[in-house]
Order: sequence, then C-alpha cells, then structure tokens
Amino acid sequence: MDIVLLEDVKALGKKGQIVKVNDGYARNFILPKKLGVEATPKNLNDLKLQKANAEKVAAEQLAEAKALAEKIGNLSVTLKMKAGEGGRAFGSVSGKEIAAAVKAQLNLEIDKKKLVLPEPLKTFGTHEVPVKLHKDVTAKLAVKVTEA
Repeated sequence: MDIVLLEDVKALGKKGQIVKVNDGYARNFILPKKLGVEATPKNLNDLKLQKANAEKVAAEQLAEAKALAEKIGNLSVTLKMKAGEGGRAFGSVSGKEIAAAVKAQLNLEIDKKKLVLPEPLKTFGTHEVPVKLHKDVTAKLAVKVTEA
C-alpha cells in the first residue's frame, strides 16, 4: 500500500514522502496514529497544494527578513554604562539589554535570542552585532556603548 507521510517516521521516511508499506503496517500503525494517509489522487493533490503553500510562505518570510535586515543595517542603538577605574567599562552589555534598547529607541521587536553575541560587550565604542533574522539572512546592528 502506498502511504503519504504526514510526519517523520523513523526508519521509514520524512514528512511529505510517498512510501510503500505492507497493508497490515499501514492499517494497524500508520493510519491509526495519523502518521500518514493513503496515497489516493485526492490526498496526493492535497499534498501538492500544501507544498506549494509552504514554499510561498517561506518565500514571504525570506522577503520580510531581507527587508528588515536592510532596515536594521542602517540603524544604530546607543547604550550607556558606568565606567570603572581607568576609563574601563564597569559591567557588560548583554543581548537582553540590546533588545530592550532596540525596542525603546527604534520601535522594533527583535528577540534577544536572534542577537548573535558570543560574549557580552565589555568595552566602550561601536560594536557590530549580528542579528540572525532567518536561516539565510543575517543583519549587522551597530551598538554604541558610551560612558554614563
């Protein structure tokens, strides 16, 4: 029996694949657990429409991410922090603080998890912080850390 998988099934296939399985395996395992449906012409057409819709949504998300990346590339955020002895920074600036500053100063929602900071910023000056907006799109946000 041919089955269209609705979810990934270990040792059988990935979501959206058409696989050939024994009738008993399909009737007793795959169909009752809603892991797949029989590969009828109607179900194959539905699968094709779902794939087309998913591709369209992915293309829209990529376009939105590229537009936001272009917008972010021209912007900068200023953060103030206390200075310790010898003009050194007292403390550090984390991704959470940068995300809050972006929301306050630029009215943009950027998730702190999308900021790619290997370690918090501990020096004064301008830093380029990568922002991962999409798996294919990374923008650079200018963060100016000044003395309070």
